Amino acid sequence: MRIAVIDLGTNTFHLLIAETAGNQPEVLYKTNVPVKLGEGRINDNIIIPAAFERGINCLETFSHTIAQYQVNEIRATATSAVRSAENGQDFVHAVKERAGINIETISGDEEAELIYQGVKLSGAITETSLIMDIGGGSVEFILCDPEKLIWKKSYNIGAARLMQQFFKSDPITDDEKNAILFHIQNQLADLFEICEKYHPEILIGSAGAFETFAELIIRKNNLKADINTAKTFAFNFDDYISTSIKLLNATHNERAEMPGMIPLRIDMIVIAVLLTNYVLGRCKINRLTLSTYDLKMGVLASMI
Repeated sequence: MRIAVIDLGTNTFHLLIAETAGNQPEVLYKTNVPVKLGEGRINDNIIIPAAFERGINCLETFSHTIAQYQVNEIRATATSAVRSAENGQDFVHAVKERAGINIETISGDEEAELIYQGVKLSGAITETSLIMDIGGGSVEFILCDPEKLIWKKSYNIGAARLMQQFFKSDPITDDEKNAILFHIQNQLADLFEICEKYHPEILIGSAGAFETFAELIIRKNNLKADINTAKTFAFNFDDYISTSIKLLNATHNERAEMPGMIPLRIDMIVIAVLLTNYVLGRCKINRLTLSTYDLKMGVLASMI
């Protein structure tokens, strides 16, 4: 059977097409498009007209690709930008009408569950772990061990939200950093409470910004790793920290020129660094790994 999974993220729309004969799904096609659905007014809970149109155009293209691959079943999930937008359901209806795709708007809890299932499939969970998925609209945290999911929660502190609210200078100022950290400290109180109890030993970054961190380090050190084919990537912690400090101190143009940086993340990576470093520090974690399997693979697993 052929399955298509569409993940409508706040920044990026993803399409994954897989053949599910046998135990392991075989990925036939995957792509992502930086639609930036949350551009401009995500904190006002509005999808602006230009982003609305970009989203529909992208899904019309996805629809053609799905037809070419003669897919049997499609599951399209929308996350933070659509679920929080006042015109989110208008977008869902417009997509159905123009692209013929039924979108399911999932809750933050469902999103966290699917991320967990995807990361689990990568084999990254080998001890008590904290999974972190940094989206444009929300950030999901999942506390787990190799046997089970212990705790999960989605927070509306995604990179696009924080960037639009706080990040106005180039490079980011100390005042802006402090405002962001103060904001997330208040939001994440229950996360730190649960981590005090279970002491996760490693932070597993789910795709997205963590793939960019990995790509920057791979290029800088001429490593042989390829995150396009790898399921996981273990960071050298000192390497990660020095890269993160460089990103925080760099200007927009300096970040743009870093080998491995993609245009979508030039500015949002700064927010991702602040979030990641704060969580590592507060939870006393000094090990970091990437799972390239995320929500999409969790949706695929749930369909198989």
